[in-house]
Amino acid sequence: MSERIFIGVAWPYANGWLHAGHLAGANLPADIFAKYHRMKGNEVLMVSGSDQHGTPITIRAEQEGKTPSEIAARYHKDFVDVWKGMGITWELYTTTGTQNHAEVTQDMFRTLKEHGYIYKDKTTQPYCPKCERFLPDRYVEGTCPHCGDEGARGDECEQCGKPLNAAELKNPHCHNCGTPPEFKETEHFFFKLSAFNDKLMEWVGAQKHWRPQVQNFTLGFLREGLNDRAITRDIDWGVKVPEPGFENKRFYVWFENIIGYLSASKEWAKIQGDPDKWRLFWEDGKTKAYYFLGKDNIVFHTMNWPAMLLGYGGLNLPYDVPANEFLTIESKKGSKSRNWAVWVPDYLTRYDPDPLRYILSINMPETSDTDFSWREFVRRNNDELVATYGNLVNRVLTFTYRNFEGKVPQPGTLDEADKAILKDADTYLDKVGEAIEKCSFKLAIQSAMALAQQANRYLDEKAPWKKIKEDKQAAATSLYVAINVIAQLKTMFYPFLPYSSQKVHEYLGFEGKIENSGWKKQEAAAGQQLKEPKPLFTKLDESIIEEETKRLGT
Repeated sequence: MSERIFIGVAWPYANGWLHAGHLAGANLPADIFAKYHRMKGNEVLMVSGSDQHGTPITIRAEQEGKTPSEIAARYHKDFVDVWKGMGITWELYTTTGTQNHAEVTQDMFRTLKEHGYIYKDKTTQPYCPKCERFLPDRYVEGTCPHCGDEGARGDECEQCGKPLNAAELKNPHCHNCGTPPEFKETEHFFFKLSAFNDKLMEWVGAQKHWRPQVQNFTLGFLREGLNDRAITRDIDWGVKVPEPGFENKRFYVWFENIIGYLSASKEWAKIQGDPDKWRLFWEDGKTKAYYFLGKDNIVFHTMNWPAMLLGYGGLNLPYDVPANEFLTIESKKGSKSRNWAVWVPDYLTRYDPDPLRYILSINMPETSDTDFSWREFVRRNNDELVATYGNLVNRVLTFTYRNFEGKVPQPGTLDEADKAILKDADTYLDKVGEAIEKCSFKLAIQSAMALAQQANRYLDEKAPWKKIKEDKQAAATSLYVAINVIAQLKTMFYPFLPYSSQKVHEYLGFEGKIENSGWKKQEAAAGQQLKEPKPLFTKLDESIIEEETKRLGT
């Protein structure tokens, strides 16, 4: 029986290029998960969009002398181009700048307020006397009171992951001019997050299928006790607050952008011509909702958003929040300001997408931080994609095409080795699928590559290129077996390597798109016409290691 799967992916700020960390942290695992479930025949709704209202956008706009809307539009286009280039597919990728999103956000606000979970209160906010304006939390920098990092911001310390208020920072100063801020009284709306502490503690504690680090990290915050948080701020860029006296304030991005999962679902339903279709993914308790994000976003998805959903009422809580850890670059933490990153648009000008998808998948930071290095990229590309999987496909199909009239050969009687590897291929297909369902993507792709290695050993033992001279039928049998193992491999690899998997699908003589063939055994029947194969992957010269490393930090 098919399932209904909702997939929400963290919304990137539209203020700069996407980098490998974005892919490894949220977008690639979500895409792998979605591709698998679509192929399995499940009903999938995967949504996200460009966050156009965060202060990173206004900061970039001020730096470039442009409007926030100009900056957001430019990078949103770049994001869409990256998704297309990297083979990441959505049911809907939108923005927080739509009228639909504003309306859904305002509805969430009104409903939470009606239910008694939003109230007004006066608070002190940082005000820069030199810039003559209230400062959003990200415009205030200083020393973290928890870990001592000197680059903490007024909303969060990236070093230790603690959420902060600007007033908590030691030695605070304005991001723009360096002036220490004054703290002036201002009125805002607050979300009564504290009211949900006990409910969340019980709910999170019951999620035995969550990754331990996600569950333990969340429970640690809940044990300390949640504090109410302001949901509006003194700024003129963002979704308007539908309340008299708040005309010059906007919703805080932490409150507003996460509602994008719901607003995008409603926008998708309207595009489908069925405005109520979103309800199947949000109100039917049988639907499983997964949220993919980096560990710096855990608190918003395991506490803030569930509390908002509970307060609103009638909407599904997350089923799983498989947050990933961080991806370092050449053993250093990524940094936009220092240009220490692998920028995806730049990468795509020189290399194919599947090799990057591969290394980020097999080295995915699921339980701990992992490192990307160009040396490892070249090694895995050459030793694993080219020499193991690519070589398997190329030598089998090329030899068959040349010696058996371009068709899948008719096998003779299968021996024990033939039967064993065909049975293993069936087993691996199930194993890879089960791993993906559990969000164990590293295990899944490692298993697929293990079968490719096993198939190479099988071929070495059978040596059809030698046997064809003395026993053509024996060669035909082993090639038939190998071709049918490859037919299984192209399915297993598809969620990870969509471009090369489609090529293999076509080389084997199958028609249409590979995703439409289903997550099941697809037999390449004897006599099936093959398409003349070409190498799947390109071997990379080791000189690029030094070339690409030099690009970092420049």
